[in-house]
Amino acid sequence: MEQMPNLSITTRHALQEAILTPRFYTTDVAAIDAFDIERHGLGDEFEWIRAEFERDYNKNHFRRNEEFLADFDAMPARQLFIEFLERSCTAEFSGCVLYAELAKQLKHRTLRSIFQSMSRDEGRHAGFLNQTLADLNVKIDLGVLQKRKRYTYFQPKFVFYTVYLSEKIGYARYITLHRHFEQNPQYLIHPIFKWFEEWCNDEYRHGEFFALMLRSQPQLLHTPANRRWMRFFMLAVYATMYLNDSRRSEFYQTLGLDWRKFDQEAIWLCNRIATQVFPEVMPLEDPRFFRYLDMAAEYDRKANALAEQGGPLNLARAAQLRSALALRLLATYRLPATMVNPVTRWQSLPGFPSYPGKGNWQSVAAAD
Repeated sequence: MEQMPNLSITTRHALQEAILTPRFYTTDVAAIDAFDIERHGLGDEFEWIRAEFERDYNKNHFRRNEEFLADFDAMPARQLFIEFLERSCTAEFSGCVLYAELAKQLKHRTLRSIFQSMSRDEGRHAGFLNQTLADLNVKIDLGVLQKRKRYTYFQPKFVFYTVYLSEKIGYARYITLHRHFEQNPQYLIHPIFKWFEEWCNDEYRHGEFFALMLRSQPQLLHTPANRRWMRFFMLAVYATMYLNDSRRSEFYQTLGLDWRKFDQEAIWLCNRIATQVFPEVMPLEDPRFFRYLDMAAEYDRKANALAEQGGPLNLARAAQLRSALALRLLATYRLPATMVNPVTRWQSLPGFPSYPGKGNWQSVAAAD
């Protein structure tokens, strides 16, 4: 990577590419424009969800108060908190950039409006996180990130699978943290966590749109090949979170959490939500599923420790452990999937707006 002496350490770190770091995506816009989203009678539901985004429920939510003016120099796990903010900010900004590009290029008026609203939301999230990084003197230069971050091309269906799951796991993580701090306020190391309840509803709403996109294109859900791809991306999202959080167990301990229990609770919730659209999900009830993820996390921990020690023998042993990790994830992927049926399918989030049916809603203008 080219030398960037004038950039903050956090910006340089966010620009690095690794398997477990957030990615920036690009896709085939013309292929998305070619989708007939009204073909299966879902046109009215798309208009309803467009109106929901125009309501802009969180327009006035991301406002800082005096709690953010405190001195956080001596806060516990400060560096791990910075890493948490950096990963979150980069992921949110990735969504902002992707959605903005789709809003700019798509021809379909409804889709263009929805992506514009989602880019607005993700931009707010990234900005709110980045301002907290600025309080800690490690703000990310998002303009540099947009220009210099490597972009990964994904087919539209892969974007839909990945972003749907990312939005839903984001909801699951944020709501789980919110509930934890409600019950255990003594572990609240920073006020930003108090904003998570309404914030996570943006993530949930974005996921609802991608669920609708997938429902409008049933060929993306029901062919054997696409079912395999859906399972692949589910495992990728779950395993990435599991390994990342395993590496930062001290941070979650500071928050009063066992990282493993926290991740498993978030995965269970995301897996349940995913039944709303995926015909099969990961078999979390199989005791091998989390046992295999635990083994992968242990291989990762040992491999990283050996790599840090350096030397040809340690590096060779680290490579063997990473191969074992990959094989364990392959074994996890090959576990028989849990099939979804009308009884087990996720219906809706209690208290969250859901489509009331054609003729039962009115279009609204954006909130003042």
